[in-house]
Amino acid sequence: MKLELLTLENLADFVAYCKKYRYEIDDSFLYDEDLINFELSADNPTYIITDEGGDTIAVASLVMDDYLRKGRRARFRIFHAKLQNSNCYEILLKAILKHTEGIDRVFIFIPLTNKDLITSIKSLHFTVERYSFVLVREDLEIADISFPKNYVIRPFRPGKDEGIWCEVRNAGFANLKGSETPISSEMVTKMIEEKSYIEGGMMILFHGEKPVGIVRGEADEYEGEPIMSIGPLAILPEYQGQGLGRMLPAGLASFCKGQVV
Repeated sequence: MKLELLTLENLADFVAYCKKYRYEIDDSFLYDEDLINFELSADNPTYIITDEGGDTIAVASLVMDDYLRKGRRARFRIFHAKLQNSNCYEILLKAILKHTEGIDRVFIFIPLTNKDLITSIKSLHFTVERYSFVLVREDLEIADISFPKNYVIRPFRPGKDEGIWCEVRNAGFANLKGSETPISSEMVTKMIEEKSYIEGGMMILFHGEKPVGIVRGEADEYEGEPIMSIGPLAILPEYQGQGLGRMLPAGLASFCKGQVV
């Protein structure tokens, strides 16, 4: 086996490997668009392991953007060995950690169905921080939503509501493990510029004049079919427990039905 830092020379092999095995792992940063825009940089330290024939058999790549660095964290874009070889994981982890100065934690999302990868990761002394689940609703026949008196929901206004969005999101996520780091107005602007943005798909809930909740729907796909994924969804802590969080996705789904094509 041969360990190599990713270079332009073997970039195509890395991308091909990611496309082949992304469905075995969390593919949040492995969509075609992500791989097309992937750049060799200090924000993306990446290693591959090749066999005697020169074929790629294992890869590790970290995402270390400004947001993650702000929280002193980094997440794996991909951490995968073709044969689930624990020795490969040890070699890759040792190499990748050399690039994490100023970082306190590295993390990875693993599908519960991938038992082999879970076993390999646990052997490297990773611990479970939280679980995340995808819930899919196929029937979009939703009853009209009626918010309590003095509550109103309206679309996000680009160029005006970025600060409001950050205020509500950051307060609502302050104690959510892995998402505690505050976002900035610049990050909200970037969300609007993304290909997945749905016109009118970001909404803010007000109680009188006070913004108390946010919800976003974006164009996505699931099992090869177009869907709208929801996130983030946040309610100010003092307004939680009133059922408002259940109303927001329903209101968004009613608005965006037919928007994803």
